[in-house]
Amino acid sequence: MKELTGIIEMRGIHRDKTLALATVVQTEGSSYRRPGARMLILPDGRTVGSVSGGCLERNVVFHALEVIASRKPVVLTFDTTNEEDIAYGAGLGCRGVIHILVECIHPLPTGKKDRADLIDFFENVIDRRESGVIATVIRAEGTGVTQVGDRLLLQPSETPQWQGNFEFEHQIQLMAEAEEMLGSNRSKVISCTNESEQLEVFLEVAQAPTPLVIFGAGYDALPLVRLAKEVGYHVTVVDRRPSYATRERFPEADMILLANTEGLPEGLILDEKASVVIMSHNYLTDLAFLREVLSVPLRYAGLMGPRKRAEKMFAELEEDENVPLHRWSQLHNPVGLDIGADGPEQIAISILAEIQANMAGHTGGFLREKKGPIHVPRQMESMSTTRMVPTESEKEFCPA
Repeated sequence: MKELTGIIEMRGIHRDKTLALATVVQTEGSSYRRPGARMLILPDGRTVGSVSGGCLERNVVFHALEVIASRKPVVLTFDTTNEEDIAYGAGLGCRGVIHILVECIHPLPTGKKDRADLIDFFENVIDRRESGVIATVIRAEGTGVTQVGDRLLLQPSETPQWQGNFEFEHQIQLMAEAEEMLGSNRSKVISCTNESEQLEVFLEVAQAPTPLVIFGAGYDALPLVRLAKEVGYHVTVVDRRPSYATRERFPEADMILLANTEGLPEGLILDEKASVVIMSHNYLTDLAFLREVLSVPLRYAGLMGPRKRAEKMFAELEEDENVPLHRWSQLHNPVGLDIGADGPEQIAISILAEIQANMAGHTGGFLREKKGPIHVPRQMESMSTTRMVPTESEKEFCPA
């Protein structure tokens, strides 16, 4: 999410220029980045974001500058399954196939959005904290009117936006697929075929930043807030102490709320998308926060402190008929992964790692002990593959 925020900010600075946006739309085998990874390219070759671990970026920039000049989108295919790939200077050795869409981001009048584009769509998703779906054509064959780069942008609270030309039956299919994906966070490629054209369409869920609520504004919350923002969370800090819940202490936080003696502060939204960590280090305060938190079906709930302390809280909450104690088993206590953390910064890493593992449905063990692929494999559709062998001019622009 931080990468996308950087792209939005850079586009805002250069809104009067034609830029290029590179997006990983499909992978097969091993790849450093997954579908949806993006890189914005400025006309002078500067970039924000990435589409690989650094091995493809210069080559993609070379083609992106051509796209800016021609105004025509292109899908680049890098096939690194051949050992000869290393000899061409890319030095990947990843044994995978990566498809990258490179398209123009056109200039818009200052202060005016007279037509929406993809980056404006992402900005709207973040501002509204509402997921959306992007359906982008990445291959078009036949005599139809649809072209590579044409797309559908869908948000629940907005009118669907069609950019480009789609035949009616394809509109019906894409709307159905996009609406079905709104509750998912996995991308996929589908085929749309009729008598006049055959399309490959990349469908992607644009997720709003994951809410993380930290109950407690002590010194050990400082690195947790900072690191959580670094990896893209929407961070809210809640505390009952006015001298602690301040913007000066937490300049990175999105929201800072002062809680009363009872209940949650006004303006705080807790739902199934949110993760919370209770860490005020005051027993009665943590107990009060925990009472409220257990009444909500959260994505993740962590309580800092030893087990005996948590067990004492549980014994007290057993007497409260308004607390659904079946959620107690979902509470993470002690909070964080067992990485031998010592000190606020390391503990913050441990907590964020556990939240990430929980959201991804992983256990947080050693990758070297994992059987099978690191990531869930994505099915490759019938997109044709062309090896990107650097030309002489590309080799000069993208030296080994």
